[in-house]
Amino acid sequence: MQPAPLTRREVFQTAALLGIGAAALGTPAAAAAEEPALGKDSGLVTGKPKRLKYEEIPGLLTKAQVTPHYNAHYGGALKRFVAIEEQLDKLLQGKQPLAGDAHTFLHRDKLNRMNSVLLHELYFDNLAPKPPEPEKDLRSELGKRFGSFERWQEDFKACCLAAAGWGMLARDAVNGKLYNVVSDQHENGVIWLGQPLVVCDVYEHAFYVDYQNRKADYVGKFVQFLDWDEINRRWSILSW
Repeated sequence: MQPAPLTRREVFQTAALLGIGAAALGTPAAAAAEEPALGKDSGLVTGKPKRLKYEEIPGLLTKAQVTPHYNAHYGGALKRFVAIEEQLDKLLQGKQPLAGDAHTFLHRDKLNRMNSVLLHELYFDNLAPKPPEPEKDLRSELGKRFGSFERWQEDFKACCLAAAGWGMLARDAVNGKLYNVVSDQHENGVIWLGQPLVVCDVYEHAFYVDYQNRKADYVGKFVQFLDWDEINRRWSILSW
């Protein structure tokens, strides 16, 4: 049995998370205003790093690995995104021509940094030192889509090992199906209107301190420390 497509509410909430406005979806402004704010504690909203829930994850990541990843890579992307936003706002309010290679680069860099911030937040948030078990309904859906929960894990790990940047489990808002996704850069390999559920950072900076070039060891342990409460929250969308 094919999974049911998402409701209008779910499509709008997912689109809002990805920065797509109501007008682009043909949604009346009044109806959009009724929807709750999403990701209000994200750095994309506050301009400040989202609080990290842990300093390390024993058995997966040491503090020596987590700290520079959080501060330099996530924090650095957020700092650059905020600076680009400010620069573009000034340009839009001015009278200079909005064209040329430098202007185009700003927009490309903005997209790269914006996605980096969001993906890093999803990555850090979907890990836990003492992970809970997945909810039965989500485990069942993974089994239906991939043959079994264990087969989903196997396919997900294969995607992570194949990716240069990110491995993800996402739900498509158009057909409602689950997909494991290979992404080589922050802005490449996405599913438009795809809702990220599980996000694994496989850039070397995410694991090299602890694992050096043993990427397979890192990915194998990653799936053992997933915060299924957080993932189920994403699956339900209700509190986003």
